[in-house]
Amino acid sequence: MEQAHTRLIEQLNERIAAADNMPLYLKFAETVKNAVRSGWLEHGNILPGERDLSQLTGVSRITVRKAMQTLEDEGVVTRSRGYGTQINNIFEYSLKEARGFSQQVVLRGKKPDTLWVNKRIVACPDEVAVELAVPPGSEVFLLKRIRYVDEDAVSIEESWVPAPLIADPDAIGISLYEYFRSQNIFPQRTRSRVSARMPDAEFQSHIKMDDRIPVLVIKQVALDQLQRPIEYSISHCRSDLYVFVCEE
Repeated sequence: MEQAHTRLIEQLNERIAAADNMPLYLKFAETVKNAVRSGWLEHGNILPGERDLSQLTGVSRITVRKAMQTLEDEGVVTRSRGYGTQINNIFEYSLKEARGFSQQVVLRGKKPDTLWVNKRIVACPDEVAVELAVPPGSEVFLLKRIRYVDEDAVSIEESWVPAPLIADPDAIGISLYEYFRSQNIFPQRTRSRVSARMPDAEFQSHIKMDDRIPVLVIKQVALDQLQRPIEYSISHCRSDLYVFVCEE
């Protein structure tokens, strides 16, 4: 852990010294997040205290405190009096990128996995038909799965895909988007809506978590290279392990 702390201080000092207009507290927070993404700061690691971080980097304790608050707000760390600041095992997922869950997990140095619960053809519900721009009652595949990051179950996802876009549902492995690309269908962008609710019995039957922690609900439409809707999904995600970002 001492080696990780030394490396963190080196990275912080290098980033703080960089000549750009980003506020110091954001440089600080960004450096910690990059260390978590890279894997050399791991879940459960305790960061040095605010006073030590201030002295070793030459920035004020107010700046360090603001950076820690930013990291806590984003779910990267948990702070508790008498115990310190602890790294959380979070997965940061971009709502802007149409890369798909599995590819984003791999790009962030983590291991994705999928447990398929259902792959079947159903009549398209009215509200889904609106999102997919297909006639209500037309045939769509309903795909239900549990998503994992580094063996932690992080979400339950239901997707609806127009039936003609899937020739063989058994050929879909961990990644639906990888299957799409094998069929010359290329997801380009997404439209997303995010809300929160308390976990229900079904969610807790698959994913064990504190029932006082809210679940993030992500409703998303994926569009292909022709701007056609190819998937409508509703994901119920652990808010303590999952952070969504939408950059411009």
